[in-house]
Amino acid sequence: MTPDRRSGTMQAVVNYAASPRSVELREVSIPEIGEEDVLVSVRAVGVCGSDVHQYEASHSWNVNYPVILGHEFSGVVVGTGARVAAFAEGDRVTSETAAVLDPRSPFVRSGRYNLDPARQGFGYGVDGAMAGFVRVPERCLHLLPASLGFEVAALAEPCAVAYNTVCVTSRVRPGDAVVVIGPGPIGLCATMLASLSGASPLVVVGTSTDGDRLDLATSLGATHVISAPPAEAVEEIGELTGGHGPELVIDSAGASTALQLALEVVRPGGQVTKVGWGPTPYGSSLDPLVAKAVSLQGSFSHTWAMWEKVLHMLGTGQLDPSPLVQHVGPLSSWEDGFVAMREGRVIKAVLTP
Repeated sequence: MTPDRRSGTMQAVVNYAASPRSVELREVSIPEIGEEDVLVSVRAVGVCGSDVHQYEASHSWNVNYPVILGHEFSGVVVGTGARVAAFAEGDRVTSETAAVLDPRSPFVRSGRYNLDPARQGFGYGVDGAMAGFVRVPERCLHLLPASLGFEVAALAEPCAVAYNTVCVTSRVRPGDAVVVIGPGPIGLCATMLASLSGASPLVVVGTSTDGDRLDLATSLGATHVISAPPAEAVEEIGELTGGHGPELVIDSAGASTALQLALEVVRPGGQVTKVGWGPTPYGSSLDPLVAKAVSLQGSFSHTWAMWEKVLHMLGTGQLDPSPLVQHVGPLSSWEDGFVAMREGRVIKAVLTP
């Protein structure tokens, strides 16, 4: 059901304090838009692991409480500011996450606005899209391909994160061995993109509780999956890569043990790209990084060009993350989706305001 602007209010999932479970459905005012803003009627919004972390108060970033959660979304333009030129009412859109940027920042001026330390994103810095409507700066918006539905379009953001990780920050050539550690949403999106890039073998590593996710990884392009303790995983990866190790390891898990495994198995002169977050200090030696002359790099967020590539692939079906959506529900059942993701029962939950 499309929300009604005439009431002047809307329902929203609000994170109102730093303590655990300080999230509730509230009636709030529909946002006013400025001259360069667009008002979007939200049709689908993904639940990210970061939303769940804020729900559990286990996050490691600053939050401007109270704030409406949600940064993975798609919808329809229902209002435009006086200076908005590229979008009109009725346009089907999705949005980047960098809601507030300082145009004077050297990172913004050089096109690397995703790395600006002062950027503020939807869902933690400013109000996000787990609501009937969301205010979005025009510069954040992208038009949806006609063939792309709202629920899959809400996954454009994690796909863009993975695109940056695999196709921009890392280098993958056809025939390169690639290992992805962590079969969560980002890890599975990275698996699809590594497969499209020609990785072979393409190995996804999970835990003993990741059976269904590893099965899905196989259907998304992984040539092999591993669910074993680290010592056994090291041996299996060695056997699959001729004893030399993979050219690239992607750490999408975030735990210190994942980075330890990555540094142990990567081949000399190879790459380790870390995209997973984890607040636990790294408690192991970095000597393998030196001994193997490994490139260790982080990958964060995305930029306009990456979004355009991802949306093109989503529109043509070349990239299809729809199997990741395993729970769809109305905004009123938001907690069901959060809990299902927290407990690992679903890979991705999507809410439909």
